[in-house]
Amino acid sequence: MSHATFTPADLTTFCGLDELGLEAVGQYLEPGRAVIECRVTDADPWCVACGSEGVPRDTMTRRLAHEPFGHRPTTLLVRVRRYHCSGCGRVWRQDVSAAAEPRAKISRTGLRWALTGLVIDHRTISRVAAGLGVSWYTANSAVLTEGRRTLIDQPGRLDGVTTIGVDEHVWRHTRRGDKYVTVIIDLTPSRTRTGPARLLDMVPGRSKQVFKTWLAARPQSWRDGIEVVAMGGFTGFKTAAAEELPDAVPVMDPFHVVKLAGDALDRCRRRVQQTLHGHRGRAGDPLYRARRTLHTGADLLTDRQHARLSALFRVDEHVEVEATWGIYQRMVTAYRHSDKQIGQQELRAVIDVLRTGVPPALVELRRLGRTLQQRATDVLAFFDRPGTSNGPTEAINGRLDHLRGSALGFRNLTNYIARSLLESGGFRPQLHPQMR
Repeated sequence: MSHATFTPADLTTFCGLDELGLEAVGQYLEPGRAVIECRVTDADPWCVACGSEGVPRDTMTRRLAHEPFGHRPTTLLVRVRRYHCSGCGRVWRQDVSAAAEPRAKISRTGLRWALTGLVIDHRTISRVAAGLGVSWYTANSAVLTEGRRTLIDQPGRLDGVTTIGVDEHVWRHTRRGDKYVTVIIDLTPSRTRTGPARLLDMVPGRSKQVFKTWLAARPQSWRDGIEVVAMGGFTGFKTAAAEELPDAVPVMDPFHVVKLAGDALDRCRRRVQQTLHGHRGRAGDPLYRARRTLHTGADLLTDRQHARLSALFRVDEHVEVEATWGIYQRMVTAYRHSDKQIGQQELRAVIDVLRTGVPPALVELRRLGRTLQQRATDVLAFFDRPGTSNGPTEAINGRLDHLRGSALGFRNLTNYIARSLLESGGFRPQLHPQMR
């Protein structure tokens, strides 16, 4: 049993009202809500205009949503005294700025609770609004404004970035309006193994100009500090980085390179399936049944999967799929090699084979070879700079998909960007001291 020193029960301390410059003087329960009557501890009776002492005139009340205790929303009923100056006639009220912003409906402690719930506990705005006992619009406006002020718009948020990743992200699954945004990720913590990657910004649209404009808006000193830019196969991002970050090294990360090979394997499988059977893959077709097994690394195959592939490749008509699968596995093996120099040599050999030694019938491999040949320098640069994979970028994209699902979609892109930054912007240590 702990040896903590207990003090007499004090509602002011228990509810954190002393931090807001308030003192609890009463309480009562409404249906579904707890109300705490408070008064301002600082009397503030002196006139700032003439220095005379004011005379109490009347008292007004202000209701503030506060941090909930349990499942019951808590409301502060703050009694604010107004004074009348006997000298100059000026009228003023007690200062409650320590408790809440002017015209705010939520106390500063309530805002802190809401922001912590959003960033650390991944609550939805609806859940936050229910906990505070306010409307969705009130909670959303207040929390996003506070999040921008204290977290997103803080000076120095982009300091220390040396490695960035850039990718596109689908935010609106409809035909109306622009469906894509460009996400910029700080990969420096992942590369230096000091923490997880974080979302730096999200920009409407996906094009060279979008990324170029975002880079141009950053200070020159910040751009000079960028050493590596990890990206996918979209050449627009590469061109924008080359123009705005001439000293940075572009790296086509393994995730997208392997995905290109996997897409070639899928296209080859579908083409052979259509040629042999005259229809798309069905549940009983061997090629369709093996579609996921074909994408599994050879060193991870189970005995059953080995047997399935052996039976599949014994069919002479499947030789094109087997050849494409072999290239895919060689690329995966190269990236997984513990010695990066050997892995680089193996992948360079694969690119050379695709450039010169592919029969005309293997149209998918020839297309893959042209792409890899054009970006060979960027592809092989990964082995000289380990830890520059865009894998963390895809992980953040997955978290944003989960956020969109929890919120049942977003109509307002500005809100979506703010919520995404709070969700994946790396702010958890700032709100939770134990995470530092």
